[in-house]
Amino acid sequence: MKFFTLLIVWGSFSWSYCFAQQSAKQLNLTSEYLIYLPEGYAEEEAKNWPLLIFLHGVGERGNDVEKVKVHGPPKLAEMKEFPFILVSPQCPPNEWWNPYVLNKLYDEVVGTYKVDKSRVYLTGLSMGGFGTWQWAAENPEKFAAIAPICGGGNPNSVWKLRHIPTRVFHGDSDNVVPLKMSEVMVDALSEFNSDVEFTVYPDVGHDSWTETYDKDELYEWFLSQSKTDLPIAPFDEDEVRSYIGQYQHSEIGKMSLELEEGVLFLKINRQRRELTPEGNNRYRTWLMSQALISFSEDGMTIHMDDRVELVPRVE
Repeated sequence: MKFFTLLIVWGSFSWSYCFAQQSAKQLNLTSEYLIYLPEGYAEEEAKNWPLLIFLHGVGERGNDVEKVKVHGPPKLAEMKEFPFILVSPQCPPNEWWNPYVLNKLYDEVVGTYKVDKSRVYLTGLSMGGFGTWQWAAENPEKFAAIAPICGGGNPNSVWKLRHIPTRVFHGDSDNVVPLKMSEVMVDALSEFNSDVEFTVYPDVGHDSWTETYDKDELYEWFLSQSKTDLPIAPFDEDEVRSYIGQYQHSEIGKMSLELEEGVLFLKINRQRRELTPEGNNRYRTWLMSQALISFSEDGMTIHMDDRVELVPRVE
């Protein structure tokens, strides 16, 4: 197992009142990560390999990357062989998993090593379980499958994971991260994603990761997954016609739903945004960011970023 240093430079600004000039400053964040390369990696020059990224818990934060080997896949990589690249970053002291930094890590790894970008998997325990939910929701295009363990997050964000196979694990006696934290996420995701499985270990406390990571089933399941594109499905034009009309969004303002030659649009300030049907009365489009839209008698429900809003119809 090797380890490398990842240097991230963030730009920040400081200012004071009375129209003082802004001054640019740099914040340097240095983070190390472990990397495991499978047997045959060097010999098979033309082969791209699956990648598993592991996010540790609070106890392994620090400046000694060897601490990351305490739990999970990096611990097992000292004792067994894996048929994939394994990357295990270390979170700095007193920090939390930051998707911006993790994206820099991702870019470095896939730019340096022979990675099959259609088979990138993400897992983490405790703080890393929270990090798994958050990073995957903010960057769903990167991952073929995820497995958060004893974590949690914002259930309003899981609509972005609707195409990602997900396995969730938690102990029913966890007094550090309550079981409810995973239950809320699974319940929310199950409304959008049929490929979700939730394993609850009876009479198990916070350590629900040892049993999960020690079994080959998790890794076999990961390796059976490949990234897929979001679907495009037909929709019922007669049903949609009943929703045609004007809607009033709290931030965007007035929006007009239009149907023209079998294509559904939202008209906003003379611009038309096409709605791509995914099936089950769901349509994706771009508003202020990526959005998922559904319709009902009550109005238009818009999932955007980490928010969900019921947009009423207006005359």
